[in-house]
Amino acid sequence: MSILPRSAFGQTVFFVGALLLINQIVSYITVTLYVFKPTFEQVNLMLAKQVKTVFIDWEEGVEIDSGLSEKFFEITGIEVMSQREAYRNGLGDAKEYTLLSRSMSEQLNGSARVRISQGDPVVYWVEAPQAPGYWVRVPLTGFSETKMEFLVFYLSSIGFLSVLGGWLFARHLNRPLKALQIAASRVGVGDFSTRLVEHGSTEVIEVTQAFNKMSKGIAELENDRRLLMAGVSHDLRTPLTRIRLATEMMSDEEAYLKDGIIDDIEDMNAIIDQFIEYLRHHNSGEMVLDDVNAVVEEVVHAEQQHQREIVLTTAANVPAVMMNHVALKRVVTNMIENAIRYSDERIDVVTEFSARHKAVFIKVKDRGPGIPEEELETLFEPFKQGDLARGSEGSGLGLAIIKRIVSTHGGKVRLRNRSEGGLSAEVMLPVAKKFTPVTPSPEPKPSE
Repeated sequence: MSILPRSAFGQTVFFVGALLLINQIVSYITVTLYVFKPTFEQVNLMLAKQVKTVFIDWEEGVEIDSGLSEKFFEITGIEVMSQREAYRNGLGDAKEYTLLSRSMSEQLNGSARVRISQGDPVVYWVEAPQAPGYWVRVPLTGFSETKMEFLVFYLSSIGFLSVLGGWLFARHLNRPLKALQIAASRVGVGDFSTRLVEHGSTEVIEVTQAFNKMSKGIAELENDRRLLMAGVSHDLRTPLTRIRLATEMMSDEEAYLKDGIIDDIEDMNAIIDQFIEYLRHHNSGEMVLDDVNAVVEEVVHAEQQHQREIVLTTAANVPAVMMNHVALKRVVTNMIENAIRYSDERIDVVTEFSARHKAVFIKVKDRGPGIPEEELETLFEPFKQGDLARGSEGSGLGLAIIKRIVSTHGGKVRLRNRSEGGLSAEVMLPVAKKFTPVTPSPEPKPSE
């Protein structure tokens, strides 16, 4: 599993932070090696000379003259204490430093120990090889623990401010990309109204300009296609109307032929209506919060004219959904009419709310022959029909219209063969405080 973030924004912040962390570590080591270490070594050398002065004429085992010690203390502030006295004055709280002890041993030509008590002032404790058991106490008024704290504070502040600046820079750099992603999602569901503001770096501006040009071109192509189909449909209706009028003038002896022609004309008109509906653009700006149950009940009530048993089961407390009322009615109507066309028994229409998916489901279940599993997804393609299992009536645009409308609602649609026989057509509509259309993704997996 990669520790790198997947987004460009996250990767930018991660790399900036990593580089700054490395910089801080190198800075800390550099300051320690080339500032603090030489300073303390210099102090250690000076103290070694002071200790040599104290013990210059002493031999091991000779008692230290207390008067000389007091006089030396008055002049230099350096005290010589026995180990017991040293512990009473804070030796036990001092930390021993191996490197300083080694350096002091080299200066004093023997095994010496160095301890440091942090405080104000910092106190050096030195046990010289010339007088084992005695400790030289050297207060250093120019050094204190706060200096190290200031270094840590300085490095931490620089690191924090640098990461914050990198975060703000990456956010500024990626904001146009986020807007581009949202606009691309809208274009993917047929909303060409969004025009991105061209700002940012040169590369981002060029990408934005290319996107705006592409979006404008697709919108013009879509308008041309709708205009073309509307013109063709209009031109077809004129001769169909003439044929209908001519058919009405046929004699009664040709009634069987007359009825057949009229039925064909009605089918052709229905196909033309489906073409127009497929090309119709349902803008997300036309959507409002509405009750799914009310829309489904309205459609089911209208479909009762087919003299088929349609059982409606609505879930209680279903949240409102952003929808185009007319377009969603078309979806439910197409689903029920497909179930009526391809089955003979009862049809169940169900609404459900899934808190896990944060979505409302509309399901239309029939008891027909079903559809082969390998054809379920391809049926949403325009002019595609399930010929083998469910006949070949209509233009093959019904499911394509459903998918197109549901996609503009930010939802998903799928077909599923029921284990007890028949087909279940399921539409999922997201429940969200702020509606943002998204491109269709793989089929939803709602719970039964």
